[in-house]
Amino acid sequence: MSTSVLFDAPGPRARRRHALLALLGLVIAVGVLFLVLRKMGDAGQLQKDLWTPFFTAEVWTQYLLPGIWGTLKAALISMVLAGIFGIVFGMGRLSHVTAVRWVSGVVVEFFRAVPVLIMMIFFFGVYAQNNVFNSELNPLAAVVTGLTLYNGSVVAELVRSGVYSLPRGQSEAGVSIGLTPSQVLRTIELPQALTAMLPALIGQMVVVLKDSALGYAITYLELLTWSKTLGSAYANTVPAYIVAALLFITMNYLMTVLARQVEQRLSRRGRTTLPGVATAPTGGDVEPAPAGGIGARNG
Repeated sequence: MSTSVLFDAPGPRARRRHALLALLGLVIAVGVLFLVLRKMGDAGQLQKDLWTPFFTAEVWTQYLLPGIWGTLKAALISMVLAGIFGIVFGMGRLSHVTAVRWVSGVVVEFFRAVPVLIMMIFFFGVYAQNNVFNSELNPLAAVVTGLTLYNGSVVAELVRSGVYSLPRGQSEAGVSIGLTPSQVLRTIELPQALTAMLPALIGQMVVVLKDSALGYAITYLELLTWSKTLGSAYANTVPAYIVAALLFITMNYLMTVLARQVEQRLSRRGRTTLPGVATAPTGGDVEPAPAGGIGARNG
C-alpha cells in the first residue's frame, strides 16, 4: 500500500466525514444544476429547435469539427515548441556557467510573469505590422508564440525541479567516474528527470489546450470562435457555448486520464513521478530546489 509523506491514512471517523462531505457536495452540485436548468427553461434556452442543429452533420462539419481542429492544431504545435523551449532553458538554469544560468533565469521568470493573452495580442500586432506571416497565419502564429513562451517557461521549471528531485548520489556517481558536471546533467540526470516529469508535462498540456481558447481575442479560428459563429448562424448562442464547453471538458478529461495512466505505469515500474512533491526512488536524500527564483545547483 502506498502512503503519503504529507498526510496520515484516514481513520474510520475521517472516512465517514469525507463520505459525508462528498455527499453534501453532490447534493449542492445537483441543486445548482437544477437551478441552472430552471433558469435556462424560463429564458427559453431549452427549446427543442435550439438544440436540434447539434444533431445534424452540417453543424459538425462546418463549425464544430473545424473548431476542434483549430484548437488541437495550435495546442499540438505549442506543446512541441514549449517542450523544446523548456528543455533548453531548464538546462540553462542548471548550467554551471553563471552568465547562462542568469540569462536563462531572467527569460523564464519574465515569460512566466506575463499573461498569455497579452503575449498573444503583442505578437499578433508585431507579425501583422511587419508582414512576418500572411494574414491567415498571423493569428495562429501569435497564439502558438504566446502559448510556447509561457508554457515553455513552466516546463523549464519542471525540468529544474525534476533534476533537483533526484538523489544526490546520481550526480556524485557520475563525477566519480570522470564525467564533467555538464555531461552528468545531459546523460544521467536529465533523462531520469524527464521520465519523472512526464505526468506533470502531460498535465501541462491540459493548460495549453485550454489557453488556446484565448486566440478568440485575436480572431484565431478555434473552437470558441466557431461556436460564436454557430450561435449567430442558428440563433442559439447559449447552447453553442454549452456544447463548446462540453467539448473542452471532454478533451481535457482525456488528457487528464492519459496523465494518470502514465503516472500509474511509471509508479509500477518504480520510477519517480512529480505530482507536486517528488520522492526519491531509492529512498536516498533528495536535494530540494533553491528558494530563489534564479539560482544554480551546487555540486
